[in-house]
Amino acid sequence: MDKTKRIFIETINKHGMMDNGDKIIVGVSGGPDSICLLHLLLSIREEYNLILCVAHINHKIRKIEGDNDEIFVKNFCKKNNIPFYSRSYDVEKIAKKNGESTETCGRNIRYEYFNELFVELKANKIALAHNLNDQAETILMRIMRGTGLDGLMGIKAVRDNVFIRPLINVKRKDIEGYLIDNNIESKLDKTNLENIYRRNKIRLELIPYIENNFNENIISSLERLRDTLEVDLKYIDNISDLKYEKYCKSKGNKIIIEKDAFLEDNAIVTRIIRKAYFNLMGTLNNLEKVHVYNIIKIQKSISGSVVEMPNGIIAKNVYNNIVMQQQEEKIKNINEYTLIKGENFIEELGYNIKMNLLDKIDKKDLIKSLEIKYFDYDKIDKDIKLRFRREGDVFHPIGMKGSKKIKKFFIDIKLEESKRDKIPLICFGDDIGWIVGIRVSEKYKIDSNTKKVLEIKFEREV
Repeated sequence: MDKTKRIFIETINKHGMMDNGDKIIVGVSGGPDSICLLHLLLSIREEYNLILCVAHINHKIRKIEGDNDEIFVKNFCKKNNIPFYSRSYDVEKIAKKNGESTETCGRNIRYEYFNELFVELKANKIALAHNLNDQAETILMRIMRGTGLDGLMGIKAVRDNVFIRPLINVKRKDIEGYLIDNNIESKLDKTNLENIYRRNKIRLELIPYIENNFNENIISSLERLRDTLEVDLKYIDNISDLKYEKYCKSKGNKIIIEKDAFLEDNAIVTRIIRKAYFNLMGTLNNLEKVHVYNIIKIQKSISGSVVEMPNGIIAKNVYNNIVMQQQEEKIKNINEYTLIKGENFIEELGYNIKMNLLDKIDKKDLIKSLEIKYFDYDKIDKDIKLRFRREGDVFHPIGMKGSKKIKKFFIDIKLEESKRDKIPLICFGDDIGWIVGIRVSEKYKIDSNTKKVLEIKFEREV
């Protein structure tokens, strides 16, 4: 058996990545890694009784080349009888609006689209083509950033029991060899050869330098480091979980860490604090080492000492127990704006919302933009308003059964806490119809009975 396929199958079996009959969405850019992944999945499709679908994102960065990549992937799917789904975004423009890097914006958009398709297609897994070189690059990036043991684990082979990476133990050169041996065409993204991004600099400059001057097997060495740490980390995490259950109590929106927890070794104490924070927030975003050690410091101080943490969490010394809780919510934007057909310019927000009634719409237009959406007008029987989130808001995301609190929805899609109160909502009465730029409501979607279509275009001042 080919080396690449052997490692691919070993990785699937080791991590229990898929079950018989799984429907798998495969992220395919058209590059060597993703085409190799798709070809390997095709080779086991019958054996595992898999249902494969392909998701492709055109980032509109490379213009004609990007369009050609999309056509290439589409034709590959057609030839192999695989459903093909694609979407185009002007990533550079969106990144500028959001004040984030093109890399970060592209990643967020990809995962948002994958998650949306996952719900819509009722899939079981999302397969991504990260390989062993990607793993090494990630670990080096995190080392330079000053990471802990968790960060040294790099890219997870399986995340949330949804995202799977069957090539995570395969070197890039073996992927390229597999394509050559099997006479498989792929497309090269030339931006991967430009040292304009941090990861590209590590890939094109740092790793070759280490290979040429220090260790020609640095990729394999980093893999061994990760595997060794994984065993130790698993043990430490198991002990930490037991200690958390022993010392921590949850009471409503509070978590109390008993003072005896702080008699444990710092390796355990820090993990207990991180776990408490995660259980309150649903994320560890923005939590840094300094925040954790500030809590250890005030626990040894006088009762009543308080330390502020990211995302509105405070930790307070209460007779040497630590009480972690959400701060009382700050006053939020309570204004709401009633919208009318035509243009609605809201000067203080810099928003221009255009609403038009249409008799019909082409299906391809339904997903053409993050900031243009369409709704069944006959299902709307109340005023149309723009506002921001409020305590207790509930939302029915398209493609999902039932509703969920908007706070939980934002946590699920990993939206940073600092951004949650700034996301505009288009509401029909008190009902949220559209979380702008993120998701529309199932309740107002267009269906075969739709007679009048409401188009809402959301524009922001640059």
